Amino acid sequence: MLYAKVVLALPIEGPFDYLIPPEAETLARPGSRVWVNFRNKKEIAYIVEITSVSDIPRIKPLIKLVDTIPVLDQAMLKFTRAIADYYYCGWGEAIAASLPEPIRKGKPIEGLRVEGLSESAAAQVKNSGKSLLLVDLDGQRRWEVYAQEIKEALARARSAIVLVPDKNALFKAREILSSKLGLESEAMYRHQPDELEEWAKVKKGQVKVVLGTRSSIFAPLTDLGLIIVDQELDSVYKQEQVPRYHARQAALIRTGQENARLILGGTAVSLEAIQLARENKLELRVLKPKSAPAEIRIVDMKSLPMLDRKKKIILSRLLQDNMLAILQAQGKILLFLNRKGFATAAICSTCGQALKCPRCNINLVYYFNQDILSCHYCNYKLAPPKICPLCNSGYIKYSGAGTEKIESELARIFPQARVKRIDTGDVPLQDEADIFIATQGIIRQVDFKFELTAVLGIDNSLNHADFRSAEKVFAVLAGLLTITRGTLAIQTSLSRHYCFKALKDGNNEFFYDEELKARHQLKFPPFRHFCGLKIRGKSEPKVAQVCDQLFQKLSQAKPPKGVQIISANPADPAKLRGNYYWVILVRASNVQVLNDFLKINLKNFRHSGIIVTVDVDPV
Repeated sequence: MLYAKVVLALPIEGPFDYLIPPEAETLARPGSRVWVNFRNKKEIAYIVEITSVSDIPRIKPLIKLVDTIPVLDQAMLKFTRAIADYYYCGWGEAIAASLPEPIRKGKPIEGLRVEGLSESAAAQVKNSGKSLLLVDLDGQRRWEVYAQEIKEALARARSAIVLVPDKNALFKAREILSSKLGLESEAMYRHQPDELEEWAKVKKGQVKVVLGTRSSIFAPLTDLGLIIVDQELDSVYKQEQVPRYHARQAALIRTGQENARLILGGTAVSLEAIQLARENKLELRVLKPKSAPAEIRIVDMKSLPMLDRKKKIILSRLLQDNMLAILQAQGKILLFLNRKGFATAAICSTCGQALKCPRCNINLVYYFNQDILSCHYCNYKLAPPKICPLCNSGYIKYSGAGTEKIESELARIFPQARVKRIDTGDVPLQDEADIFIATQGIIRQVDFKFELTAVLGIDNSLNHADFRSAEKVFAVLAGLLTITRGTLAIQTSLSRHYCFKALKDGNNEFFYDEELKARHQLKFPPFRHFCGLKIRGKSEPKVAQVCDQLFQKLSQAKPPKGVQIISANPADPAKLRGNYYWVILVRASNVQVLNDFLKINLKNFRHSGIIVTVDVDPV
């Protein structure tokens, strides 16, 4: 008799043993899907091993074998196992994340065949040298390098995966690879209309280059020789649902397992990637701009006249003068502010009560064009009240500036200029306006350069309670620099910050030196791993109580060497979509040791109405 060890897409440990019916013994293989009876429910499961021995008495038989040709090869089984081990989730959950929804639901797939190198043969295939960290200060030159690397991989009869942050970047990158560089690729992303058909084409070996978003790291390519992660610093590469993987780390794992070459690239790169380069695990290559870089001008808001500071003016006089000169020369101007709406807070002038989202407990943002208050997290909307709901005062004050307010201010200061506010997803045309107003998405959307780019309100991002705040601000400014050919003006009250100094001096290494020095002293990533244990529930007192209990339990469990239980605090935001959140922060020098410790101590930790999730390497 033969037995199948299977895993399910559920948050449970496995695998589980099932008896293979005699008629299916010659057809069942690791990587195949099966229907099983699990806890009196019919569920899809994935065979991960076939054995002739089982310790389970009265073992259940498989209900049905779905695949005669496995949907997962040995390389993908090994990869998903590694993802599950690193990101603290079930093996079946990692497998489910790698497959399109119809396959997860048990839809039969026809026409698959066994292809590709065996694991032992793949280990003998040589890649084309050390993996690469590519910093593109020009903004577009890296795509020439990507194309050359893809052509070299194809010449060695190996395939390639190219990851980009979002669908807009995907279609733009596909056009670059196809029309400008002569490379054909297949687009893959979650929830595309023909997702299953595209997956099947890749699985059947009909595609050699996959271009996609984060989930394409699981593309079932055979003979994988190259993975490219473009703009690898972008936070969208971090998955928010189980398994909470980061595409950069997943790419490191997969290229290591399949002896493939990895390229991490972007206009700015992460501290994790820089540290890998300094440890000689990546080759660092910097692509300089072909033309002279933009001038960087720091506008110190602390040195403004006292009257201007009291008025809290949005655009300094110096910036207004520069804008007027550019408009007279018929140049293009970009005003960058990473906040949408007209006002970021609506506050009663009498009692000081801020209008907040009832589900998320954060300030509602006022949109002037729609005359609505909206929550950026759950999309809750509220008509602006005429009186304060707390004290019945008749005056609500709107404070804080968003892109709509900047648009209104520009109409007053420069009535002769054409002004356009660019919303996420819009692709601006050069002749549409004289002054453009945009948030962070503009860096990937624009195909022309500005004579003047002015950065507003950047101090809010720099002062955010996030140890990565300086890294994120530096990346945004580096991206804006690539779409500016004249002057990049930065309004700030932190003019001496090393982030601005590094940019002004054209010395990115100075920024990385300062940031890594601080991270090393504080034992922050990339020198240690952070792990967030998120406790959520509908009752705030109960969430806080359970969080304290778990914190005490972990602290008293004598964590192994290298694992430290740091703190237990309300999350930011503390309430989201009707649930309250607390977070226990854990620091570790080794992820596997940390996960082994958590599995032991979380195994029987249950509370009604409370959900505990584990997020390794949060961003």
